[in-house]
Amino acid sequence: MKLHALVEDIQTARRAVADGATVVQLRRKGETTEEVVALGRAFLELPAAIVVNDDVEAAIALGVGVHLGRDDPGAERARASGIPLGLSVDTPEEARAAEALGAQYVGAGPVWATPTKVDAGPPLGLEGLRAICDSVSVPVVAIGGIDASNAADCIRAGAAGVAVVRAVSEARAVREAIDAAL
Repeated sequence: MKLHALVEDIQTARRAVADGATVVQLRRKGETTEEVVALGRAFLELPAAIVVNDDVEAAIALGVGVHLGRDDPGAERARASGIPLGLSVDTPEEARAAEALGAQYVGAGPVWATPTKVDAGPPLGLEGLRAICDSVSVPVVAIGGIDASNAADCIRAGAAGVAVVRAVSEARAVREAIDAAL
């Protein structure tokens, strides 16, 4: 749970795992389920937990977890199939609802402004993150504007881990910051 690396390809995933990522999320917007499954097969060899972004059927076919956004369908299907489920939240109320729905973890964010998700809501800040962490018993993974300079702050606010997109290239430094905060 410590470091989620959101990636589009196996080369980046391999580097991220070598640098300390514990979870790799295959994030390929606009790909068909068949394309995600074909790409995802190589990820199964990685010594990390694998999660597919948004595509429940691809996750089921690969036998890995799925992460769904607030408006993505499929949580019930994921739960019924027995695959790990993560859900995006940005309020304590959404976090409690996600936990009640069966999420094994929640992704809370954006903690800070981020250019990688233009439709993200307003930043939560550390107090908003802390409120979400305090509202649920499942692990909370912070996302949004996180890098090596602020990852430890997220852990100190109660997050079990952080997720990075832009900062995948500095995964080793992010992981060191997380470990230092634990």
